[in-house]
Amino acid sequence: MKPKVSIILLNFNNHHFTLDCIRSLGEVTYPNLETIVVDNGSKRESVEAIKSAYPDTMLLDTGVNRGFTGGNNVGIDYALKHGADYIMLLNNDTTVAPDMFDLLIDVMEKDPSIGVTGPMIYYYDDPNLIWSVGGSIDWKHGTSSMVGLNEKDQGQFGSETTPVDFISGCALLGRRNVWEKVGGLDDDFFIYYEETEWCVRAGRAGFKLAYVPKAKMWHKIPLEARATSSWAYYYMTRNRFLFLRKTRAGFETWLRVWFEYIRTMASWTLKPKWADRRHLRPVMIRAISDYYRGRLGHTA
Repeated sequence: MKPKVSIILLNFNNHHFTLDCIRSLGEVTYPNLETIVVDNGSKRESVEAIKSAYPDTMLLDTGVNRGFTGGNNVGIDYALKHGADYIMLLNNDTTVAPDMFDLLIDVMEKDPSIGVTGPMIYYYDDPNLIWSVGGSIDWKHGTSSMVGLNEKDQGQFGSETTPVDFISGCALLGRRNVWEKVGGLDDDFFIYYEETEWCVRAGRAGFKLAYVPKAKMWHKIPLEARATSSWAYYYMTRNRFLFLRKTRAGFETWLRVWFEYIRTMASWTLKPKWADRRHLRPVMIRAISDYYRGRLGHTA
């Protein structure tokens, strides 16, 4: 019998995405899947829509917004207690290729040293435009980035399983023993940087991380970046500092990061071309202040 894969979908007032994702999962060819929907304190109509459409799907209702970290941790705990061999964090605004799980599990079953994998992820609105083929961490400058972001797929990433620094939480598949040894996501983050920090923990615990380019899925993320969103910028800024601390980044990295933010603040203030970013100046100050004051988790 094939290993049991538990898939965790997080729902927060966007059941239309969740329903589409569950329909997509219904077409996969892998024979031993369990879908776990964790509702993160949605309005009742969102929860009832999922129950009505898929009454046999496990739905865990947290009753409160626990963020990406806390909501997924509820699902991870449930999956471990109910015999999962593998656990996948899967964004609910995605659709997957029917053979995605076959390909991912086949790679991991053939190489027990690989603890975490992810697929090639494309934009849903531009199905051949890459969003992620894994992630890279620049420890010198304290940055992380998606490999292949906004590149047209012309076969440049080949077809072989390839090591990466981290796997996006949009589609992160981990072995049971990795979750047991490393633990769940860190609730201090709430959202953003949490999967990157978790992957660093997994790598330092001796597990290999790799993306599988033959495995494919599509993400309903906007083609335009959310660079001017105050909410997203707050968590990305605060949690970048948190990530550097938790991963024990070096002193020189901290200096470079501080210089980057000072330079950014000056550019937004002095250069007319950055006028559309000036509303983010107090957001930056509050995010950094909250980090140093220990205001973590859900604060924005």
